[in-house]
Amino acid sequence: MASNPPSSCCATGFKHEGTPVGELKTIDGVNTYIGTPKGNQKADTAVLFLSDIFGLFNNNKLLVDEFANNGYLTVLPDLFRGGQLTTDDMESGKTIKYMRETLGVKKIAAVGYCFGARYVTRFLKDGQINVGYHAHPTGTTHEDLAAIEGPLSISAAEIDQAFSVQLRHESEITLAKTGQAWQINLFSGVKHGFAVRADLSDPKQKWAKEQAFCQAIAWFNYHL
Repeated sequence: MASNPPSSCCATGFKHEGTPVGELKTIDGVNTYIGTPKGNQKADTAVLFLSDIFGLFNNNKLLVDEFANNGYLTVLPDLFRGGQLTTDDMESGKTIKYMRETLGVKKIAAVGYCFGARYVTRFLKDGQINVGYHAHPTGTTHEDLAAIEGPLSISAAEIDQAFSVQLRHESEITLAKTGQAWQINLFSGVKHGFAVRADLSDPKQKWAKEQAFCQAIAWFNYHL
């Protein structure tokens, strides 16, 4: 494994205050939250948001809104269908098909937090996802990383049993062999989940969360 499976650390963190402003739709039976830019939309590009185990949680919706505020139409499917998850749901690529065929998106960036990271890596293939980003990944394999066909950026926490120092260094070796552009930023003093569920009353955690988001935006702006 390039990162360990989800564990108890994936279910901890802080709920963020704020009112999401996006729209909830049903796509092929899946509840989907969509953030639409108010102006200066990136032409023919969009972000696929693959969430942590909390799914359509307020924190995730607020992050979707922030990607939209930066010009990216952003789509967050409920990967867990209200709590039930199957391998077929994850591997089907329904949301990618919807984005390309219904929304007319030509280039797709994908973000994956915790659980969602593995599927960003798996779909980082020609014709599916063009550029990927994930934070504090779980469940990724070296085979997935070795097979990427596009640029990948990762935000890592210093304190993370799922993406430990050893696994992070092993991932660097694997990524270096792909021939693709890659980046790993390490944030000191924060734990697994910081990019989504940080304690915003702690300036260090707040800063790290904001910088991880900026990392994703900068990566997408450059590669798209």
